[in-house]
Amino acid sequence: MNVKDLSSKWLKVSEVSPHVVHVEMTRGPVNAFNEELWRAYGELFEKLAEEAYDVRAVVVSSAFPKFFTAGLDLNAAKSADSTNTDPARVAISLKKHLQEFQYAIHTPERCDFPVIAAIHGMALGLAVDLSSACDIRYAASNARFSIKEIDIGLAADIGTLAYLPKITGNMSLARELAYTAEWFSAAEAERLGFVSRVVEGGKDEVLAAALELAKKIADKSPVAITGTKRLLTHARDHSVPENLEYTAVWNSAALQTKDMAESIAANKGKRIGKFGALRPKL
Repeated sequence: MNVKDLSSKWLKVSEVSPHVVHVEMTRGPVNAFNEELWRAYGELFEKLAEEAYDVRAVVVSSAFPKFFTAGLDLNAAKSADSTNTDPARVAISLKKHLQEFQYAIHTPERCDFPVIAAIHGMALGLAVDLSSACDIRYAASNARFSIKEIDIGLAADIGTLAYLPKITGNMSLARELAYTAEWFSAAEAERLGFVSRVVEGGKDEVLAAALELAKKIADKSPVAITGTKRLLTHARDHSVPENLEYTAVWNSAALQTKDMAESIAANKGKRIGKFGALRPKL
């Protein structure tokens, strides 16, 4: 399957260099997420992981220089069923809906390949959820963030509050920003530990930097990259002894790859390695 065939109503997909895919959010004017968009987002990453051939790194950005995403489209947000007066049944229905929403936005974490968020302009509410589920976050210097959910009377429920304690090295600042919904700059996001790099400029500059990083990752052994991603994610959620056990099991298989010999030869020869895809071509 050609990755460009995965483009949909509000998601433009392109292969910008060998094994590197760019996913661009295009729902004007501000990439506000309705249910159709968040379901399409999750389905896209599932297809990139299972149906597209030999994807090794993905960059997510916005088509609109002034907005990464304005978050949830409140005009289209699903509310409780007003015809159902039983609180337990309403709660069960809403729980299912929220879990489907969470599952879709977190799909990048379950992919074998790394996903890089190239954040620029305003990034509100769901923008933080979405980028938290990516492996790496780069921000343009013009990026501004807000964990906005407090201002609409709810706790962020699609991933921000789950991820931030794992991501940040400054929980005091994380709590302050989550409790107040105050805007914070790209520099503050870096201080928080939310982004790993601030790129001077806007959309074009941060996208270029993220794509360059994606190319570097795509040149490495996909066996080594997916193993590293799985082991890091496992380490985040488990103890050191549990992770070491998991690593031993994982690498007992992965160490048998031919990619090791090719990686060593490529490094000695100061060339880019030649690696096969993780999965056969469909």
